[in-house]
Amino acid sequence: MKTNRRNFLKLIGLGFLSLSFNPFKNVFAKKTLPPKTPTGFPDLVGVKDGSPAQMFEMGIEAMGGMKRFVKKGQTVLVKPNIGWNKTPNEGANTHPDLIGKIIEEAYKAGASKVDVFDHTCNEESACYENSGAKKIIKQSKGILHTAEDEKAYRTVKIPGAKILKEAKVHQLFLDADVIINVPILKHHAGTGMTAAMKNFMGVVWDRSFWHREGLNQSIADFPLLRKIDLTVIDAYTIMTRNGPRGISSNDLELKKMQILSTDMVLADTAATKIMNLKVTDVDYIKMAEKHGIGTTNIDKSYVKRISCKA
Repeated sequence: MKTNRRNFLKLIGLGFLSLSFNPFKNVFAKKTLPPKTPTGFPDLVGVKDGSPAQMFEMGIEAMGGMKRFVKKGQTVLVKPNIGWNKTPNEGANTHPDLIGKIIEEAYKAGASKVDVFDHTCNEESACYENSGAKKIIKQSKGILHTAEDEKAYRTVKIPGAKILKEAKVHQLFLDADVIINVPILKHHAGTGMTAAMKNFMGVVWDRSFWHREGLNQSIADFPLLRKIDLTVIDAYTIMTRNGPRGISSNDLELKKMQILSTDMVLADTAATKIMNLKVTDVDYIKMAEKHGIGTTNIDKSYVKRISCKA
């Protein structure tokens, strides 16, 4: 459903009301811990009250800068959620301005090329076009690929998986030097929430296996395949119900938030707080923690909070 001016103004009002009753300080840990991580950088950065691009600029600086993640000459895969034939104001896809800014920063850090794709749920060309992704990826010199060619996928084993022991995975995911995961945060009818880990359903050929054999466990199994270098969760406009596609602007809240982390489990744990959920409401998070993929313990993690208004 296309968001008209009246609905968009209503959406903005809902968003600011939500922010007033859900203070950002309550989204993450109660206090910021001293930098005791091996790298000296935060485990997780939460940013609020800026544009998607502005929040990323401030967040990535706090994480140590893009050069911490991308070295000269490396190939980078930026994996957003652009799976739905929806416009940027409808909260179904990763905001295009965030995608574009990440691509630009990856090139500034020395990337030789930056690839982007998503195995879409709706018709691919419509998703790429109407989400705003196609235009901004081109402007940012990224390379947008189709995900509709089965020959671009390779069957690989997933060591330690309980259900998803093998999968046909897109070669760009398998071969990239650096992977930057850029999901949008929203409600999902099947899992309660979709954010960091679930976003990788868009790099496999057969999503139906996950749904058929055990969706939550499959989501938790897939990250065993390889380490993800950086996750950036877009929580600018979130879909609080009727996800993952949404029905109307009444499903949306303007949060103006963003989460950055090298730990997808921790990132998804923080995302539950924005969604007013508990970790136990989203089964795949604890399943992934049991695999050793990451931690749900925000209170013992080094968390840094940033306001763009400060």
